[in-house]
Amino acid sequence: MEQDQNLLETILRAIVNHPEQVEVTRHVDEMGVLLSAKLGEGDAGIVIGKEGRAIKAIRSVMNLVGRRSKARVSVRLNVPDLPRNAGSESASA
Repeated sequence: MEQDQNLLETILRAIVNHPEQVEVTRHVDEMGVLLSAKLGEGDAGIVIGKEGRAIKAIRSVMNLVGRRSKARVSVRLNVPDLPRNAGSESASA
């Protein structure tokens, strides 16, 4: 496991409700490094934070790590899909 992948996984596991469900994969191409984080249900809101502040801070830290190796590091969140009618039922009631 690469250093940037390990760091992202450590950060995410420290802040989510379901740390055992966090999985980070690493893909390298000519554009740089892409770290994809798979989260458990309900954890996306925690990682994104109010007005996106938490994920922005995480991405800033990961960019600093990438600069050390002269690579552009991008972070993508893969979150479980909610059923389409899950939100509409409570809104109509």
